[in-house]
Amino acid sequence: MHKLTIAIAKGRLQTESLDLLARAGLSVSSEMLATRRLAVEDESGRYRFIFVKPADVPVYVEHGIADCGVVGRDVLLESEADVLQRLTLEIGRCRMVVAAPSDMPLSSYGMLRVATKYPRVTARHFGSRGLSVEIIELSGSVEVAPLLGLSDCIVDLVETGRTLRENGLRIVEVIAESTARLVINRASYQLKAKAVARLIDSLGETTSQGVVMSSETTP
Repeated sequence: MHKLTIAIAKGRLQTESLDLLARAGLSVSSEMLATRRLAVEDESGRYRFIFVKPADVPVYVEHGIADCGVVGRDVLLESEADVLQRLTLEIGRCRMVVAAPSDMPLSSYGMLRVATKYPRVTARHFGSRGLSVEIIELSGSVEVAPLLGLSDCIVDLVETGRTLRENGLRIVEVIAESTARLVINRASYQLKAKAVARLIDSLGETTSQGVVMSSETTP
């Protein structure tokens, strides 16, 4: 059977992803993880895991460096990568939202200034509503931008909303719900069909969502 390389998003999803994979029979020894190596094999020797930044997961999968990947839907919405999505995973649940410090309708601004880590999603969202926006792309915490006068609102990912509240922001609207996805390289889906099918079946048994049959990037 072909060995599969699986890209795992580092950060908040990494632990949940490894726990889910372990329940599906793909486990990595604690000793191996303790080495902080960026590429490790599971105990069966059939899978190799590589740990990369979330935004890089769809890039590695699209270009075939990794056969599969586990990454949040928010990243896929932003990247627009040409990858197959075959499984919705019940981890990393959160929401992508528009948040602002006041009750003033966003449509009342002449040119709305929006701070975000998701410029493509933001442009599509406000463009579909016919609103003129200036997108201010930030790589760090965006919640402080309205407080300092850098933006009128933000587009960001939230889990509980606590950080928003602590910074005087309220959710204006939800753009999308996000959970982790199993994404697959198109060529690997054909050339390593048995190995990929086995992985999908193993992971599918650990979730109640089942297989996502769409091949779209943004289901």
